[in-house]
Amino acid sequence: MALPRSPEHDRFLALLGQHRGLLYKVASAYARTGDERGDLLQEIVVAAWRSFPRFDPRRPFGTWLYRVAMNVAISFARGRTRRSRDLVSLGDFGLEVAGADQAVAESSTELRRLQQRIAELEPLNRALILLHLDGCSANEMAEVLGISATNASTRVSRIRQQLQREFRTERRASEA
Repeated sequence: MALPRSPEHDRFLALLGQHRGLLYKVASAYARTGDERGDLLQEIVVAAWRSFPRFDPRRPFGTWLYRVAMNVAISFARGRTRRSRDLVSLGDFGLEVAGADQAVAESSTELRRLQQRIAELEPLNRALILLHLDGCSANEMAEVLGISATNASTRVSRIRQQLQREFRTERRASEA
């Protein structure tokens, strides 16, 4: 299905293009294969387009898009029954699955290990750590995920400690 061309459509495309890295990052964290990443990217873009009329332009688009992307990704990861959806070509949005694959392929070994550990986290914890790694404040994380800032901050601290323990254990095992 081709999207109708309108000033609103063009505005959406421009904003989406400015935040494509966010979409690739979320898709790479929640889907393991290129096909899954493509499916997830498509679901995120469709959900964002459908929700765009409710976007408040006084608020940051990136925060709004993160919330949409995380909600879709968490549902995707939990394996909920997928609703039937209109198929929209990712090319309509200037996105390609290859972009997400290339970003993952260029990662260093340490970064790939971290990505693997993050991928093993529960969906909410995965979302929190991704937002944290993007430099979001506890308030921003809370707004995106619909939890309290205190809960977000506490969870991030625990996740970081867990990941640090796992990396220390892994490092000791490889040195032995």
